[in-house]
Amino acid sequence: MKSFTRALPLLACAALLGFGNPASAKELPTIRVGWSIPAEEMKYWMMRRADAFPELGTAYRIEWTQFQGTAPMVQAMLAGALDCSSQAPLSLAQGALSSGLQAYVIAQHVAEAPGSFSLYWAVREDSPIKSIADLKGKTVGVNVYGSGSYGQMAMLLRHHGLDPSKDIRLVETGFPGSEAALRAGRIDAAVMNQPFAVRAETKGGIRKLFALSDLMPNTVHLLEVCRKDFVDANPELARHYRADLQKAMSLLQADRQQTMAVVSEVTRAPTELLDQYLLKDNDFARDPQARPDFAGMQKMFDQYLEVGLLNAPLQVEQFRPGMLLQP
Repeated sequence: MKSFTRALPLLACAALLGFGNPASAKELPTIRVGWSIPAEEMKYWMMRRADAFPELGTAYRIEWTQFQGTAPMVQAMLAGALDCSSQAPLSLAQGALSSGLQAYVIAQHVAEAPGSFSLYWAVREDSPIKSIADLKGKTVGVNVYGSGSYGQMAMLLRHHGLDPSKDIRLVETGFPGSEAALRAGRIDAAVMNQPFAVRAETKGGIRKLFALSDLMPNTVHLLEVCRKDFVDANPELARHYRADLQKAMSLLQADRQQTMAVVSEVTRAPTELLDQYLLKDNDFARDPQARPDFAGMQKMFDQYLEVGLLNAPLQVEQFRPGMLLQP
């Protein structure tokens, strides 16, 4: 909730990212959407290349609000401040079980697949830490408390005999600040995500300790989720949004140069850096139609329950929109 509170001032400027004629924009149905960095290229295209989406600005508009992770966006959805947002399977599951969040998964941003990039934790090259077990008593960075990244990491620690709530000191660094925190000695192990991973690898002086692929080769990382009451009340509006997300997925994969330009505008990362990984083998996997991997989500829910990160069983079917969002 603290992270959600920090993000609230951004609501003041969110309207600047709404599209369409300013005079008529107020009359259009509006979706309030949360987003974050990285790996949300579909949304970056919609924010920065709105002219590629004829429905956006004519049939509906979007108010965009940036957050630092998925867990704060769950709180924002529960508070009624967002209609849709990016969610990791863990934050979605915890929101549903702990706070009664009812939602539909309408699209998938990125996941892992055999041969793709896998989120990993790195240590300094000269660190005495050689294995996960060596992290006992150490300080470990994570992007944000309660995130999907934390959930998978906690599972790996448990599988190696460590209690993530007692045996390590957890520090919230965010993805952009992980490398600096590691090199400065503020943490002993840092979470590495793209584009920050390739930047750190280029500089050298770090080495990979473990990756999420060590646990599960098909990890689902980021989904697009909308509140059930919002979709139930506005099915046509939700259909417009999902269709544009799917179109954005097609566009971003068809035009890599334009995608690098869009991502650079949003993240401020230079295109020379993005060119080292974006839409290459060392990037996350993307479904060509942004289809959610519900089977992968269910496996993750079951694993979370096994290691105590969920307090009750959860069935993925409750997040499937079914026929509601069909054309």
